[in-house]
Amino acid sequence: MRLRAVALAALLAGAAFSNMAHAEPPQPKVVIETYVSLAQAMYGDAANAARDLAKAVDGFLANPTEESLGAARAAWRKARVPYQQTEGFRFGNKAMDEMEGKVNAWPLDEGLIDYVDPKSYGETSDENPLYRANVIANKTIRIGKKQVDASKITKKLLADTLQEAGGVEANVATGYHAIEFLLWGQDLNGTEPGAGVRPATDFSLQNCTHGNCDRRRDYLKAATDLLVDDLAEMAKAWDAKGKARQDIVKKGPNEGLATILTGLGSLSYGELAGERMKLGLILHDPEEEHDCFSDNTHNSHYGDQIGMVAIYEGRYTRTDGKAVQGPSMAEYARAKAPEEAAKLEAAMKNATEKLRVIKDRADSGKEAYDQMIAEGNTEGNKVVQDGVDALVAQARAIEGLVKKLGLTISVEGSKSLDDPSAVSK
Repeated sequence: MRLRAVALAALLAGAAFSNMAHAEPPQPKVVIETYVSLAQAMYGDAANAARDLAKAVDGFLANPTEESLGAARAAWRKARVPYQQTEGFRFGNKAMDEMEGKVNAWPLDEGLIDYVDPKSYGETSDENPLYRANVIANKTIRIGKKQVDASKITKKLLADTLQEAGGVEANVATGYHAIEFLLWGQDLNGTEPGAGVRPATDFSLQNCTHGNCDRRRDYLKAATDLLVDDLAEMAKAWDAKGKARQDIVKKGPNEGLATILTGLGSLSYGELAGERMKLGLILHDPEEEHDCFSDNTHNSHYGDQIGMVAIYEGRYTRTDGKAVQGPSMAEYARAKAPEEAAKLEAAMKNATEKLRVIKDRADSGKEAYDQMIAEGNTEGNKVVQDGVDALVAQARAIEGLVKKLGLTISVEGSKSLDDPSAVSK
């Protein structure tokens, strides 16, 4: 799926980088105010898109046909667009990082949720006792020494009991990817063409396939409603009295600017280049792609980059077409450190172009992201590696700017980048 034309045009216009330094930089306070306004708008769009997804899911459950399932899947893909652009706010903002796991945790052991193919998935996991718990099929499950009543599948059960049950991070019971699994089912194609193909009848009360359709419906409904709640909470955190806004307002000017660059640097390097891209490339493992059930990963990666550009440039076009913009980190950098700003802008332009190549390759139908990272696919591997290299260069340029501005940040690392030989073992 492509980003909405109007939003994409505006974002790319915002990425028309200028190397001109301003005589007077904007004050850090107003740069931070722009940053907060962008966060409020982006998370607000993400929350609204989740509400649209919930309406599509309700329509699907009311009439579970292949057509209505397709509409719900399309709504899920559309909901990913604004959320992915928020991820530059995650690192450096404690409130966002704490809530992120509720909505975007991955990868997940989907056998916790529903039926899986035993041949490809296996029967057990040494790391996860709940690897094949299948709460949809079982009204009671054991978590450690405790027998848990799962007779009613509710938001509370998902959020308070199943999410990271037993202290295992792969027990992801909530958020986009749990919903994605329910809408698509497993992608059993490995690194061959094709995404998940769950039938609509898995949710039919009259023509049920794979059993427990009533409970599967309850799970999908609860997970989707919970996503709406969680994203609304994240958006509210940037309101006038919200925790995220208050946290950054309380910081001094330098710490506030450092927060902006921490988010961009950490997402560029450790999270996107490392955990979401390089790791899967090292292992050639389709399970390590971000949107692995739907084959939407190329859009999610590109959305992250577009969001980082928007945050740096202080320009974002909302899904209703309205622009949010103001004095930016880019303007401040051009005035205070023009050489470093020029290097960062060139790096961001290059990273945008390289991730666009990945997106276009997938959108054209040539091959999906999981095929690009397949072992032996020299051309596809290089396309992804070019994206990784560009993101690493972007992160290094951010660090160069930070140094010149006299700021201090701590960028998230990744074993896949910092010690790849340990990953391959």
